[in-house]
Amino acid sequence: MNQFHGMNKSRSYFEGWYFKHQNGRQTVAFIPGVSIDSQGRRSAFIQIVTDQLSDCAVYPYSAFRVCPRKLAVRIGNCIFSDSSIKIDLDTPPLKCRGILKYGPLIPPESDIMGPFRFIPFMECNHGTISLKHSLSGSLELNGSPIEFDGGTGYIEKDWGTSFPKSYLWVQCNRFSEASCSIMVSIADIPLAGLSFKGCIGIVRYQGQEYRLATYNGVHIIRCDETGFVLKQKNFVLEADLSVKSPQKLIAPRTGTMSRIIRENAACRARFRFYRDGALLFELQSEDAGFEYVGK
Repeated sequence: MNQFHGMNKSRSYFEGWYFKHQNGRQTVAFIPGVSIDSQGRRSAFIQIVTDQLSDCAVYPYSAFRVCPRKLAVRIGNCIFSDSSIKIDLDTPPLKCRGILKYGPLIPPESDIMGPFRFIPFMECNHGTISLKHSLSGSLELNGSPIEFDGGTGYIEKDWGTSFPKSYLWVQCNRFSEASCSIMVSIADIPLAGLSFKGCIGIVRYQGQEYRLATYNGVHIIRCDETGFVLKQKNFVLEADLSVKSPQKLIAPRTGTMSRIIRENAACRARFRFYRDGALLFELQSEDAGFEYVGK
């Protein structure tokens, strides 16, 4: 899952990684990536999103370096890997510098896409690299220091041609129950001229991983801008989201970074997880990442 998929792509393609960092007071996420438009023109970018701001720095493709078989990406003077990041951004009005180191990653037990990873020409593929890991180090963002010692990180990636036309994405790993991590994505999936609403999701709780996904027979009972309800066999996962201050992000459309979406880097969320009708947990967080794009 850490490999680079775009080595032989020539047009209408994007690939990006999502590195999220939280310290209980502030959230800073970086999205390094590359895009190739329908004419074959290439560029690289680094997006940054926090609770209060977002921005995107665009680079020539020649500024992009990647290791094809492991997570190691360099764009300009910034380096992103599975053990640390080094940030050196100075693109007014954004200025950010610092080094953050990661503790051991907690990856899913298997590829989140399941058997769908074998289907060629998927519009958007998803990979979860680390559900949770510890942080150390600090950043200076526009002159303000941000300490992340004892904080929490998360890493994922996407690649393909375009983001889904409509989707929901939720991720949270900061709860009073430290063992809990949740990631859910629900999206319209075009396939062979048709489309269906697909779901991939992971609940990790007290050392046990629960996989809620279309390929496991999940039913999407509700999905809207306020949350979702999923049912799979004897399990039910409910989420209620309260949007705070969504920030603008640039998303791919046929490889071109031209679509505007909104992300809540940290908002209030309440999750309830049931097995056989009995409540396994009810947990709330102020640090859930949330995107909702309706039709």
